[in-house]
Amino acid sequence: MIPALASASAFSWLGPLTVLAHARGGEAASFLAGAGHPVSGLDHVLAMVAVGLWGAQLGAPAVWLLPVTFPVVMAFGGMLGLLGVDLPGAEIGIAVSALVLGAAVLAEWRPPLAVAAVLVGAFAVFHGHAHGTELPAGADGFAYSVGFVVSTGLLHAAGIAVGLVHRWPAGRAALRAAGAGVAAAGAWFLWGAVT
Repeated sequence: MIPALASASAFSWLGPLTVLAHARGGEAASFLAGAGHPVSGLDHVLAMVAVGLWGAQLGAPAVWLLPVTFPVVMAFGGMLGLLGVDLPGAEIGIAVSALVLGAAVLAEWRPPLAVAAVLVGAFAVFHGHAHGTELPAGADGFAYSVGFVVSTGLLHAAGIAVGLVHRWPAGRAALRAAGAGVAAAGAWFLWGAVT
């Protein structure tokens, strides 16, 4: 119950950022725009929370390595987007990330740590590219990037907090059900991206 409350608290704190992210009167709210972007789309939110859920399931060192790998590689993808480098199929990659990460949580998949990190990193490129290409006009690219990396880290932390319930049998079942929900949403997003 406590991890669920912590997660809900984190999400309620993040909610106002999407409202504050809008620039008014020509002002560039760069950090806030970046921080609000990851929580502005359910596909991003679910994939990023799933990284935390999966890391918690896998335990140390994955519980910290996956949530560190994702934002670092995502920043690289964001730089590609800011530079205008084309990444075909980015929306499909984002949808597949939710589908695969949700399925990994559902199946309690335990690949070698390097495989898990490479998979998370590959998905992070797509998420980062999407954030980078949507930089608001007049915004500071560095502050915007820091904002979306910080927001992503908070979403991973929420996933880890919820994922701590895996220690108990009922918690493992709940976590697998959450993975099924993320995977189903990912399939829905994928359908939308390809049709």
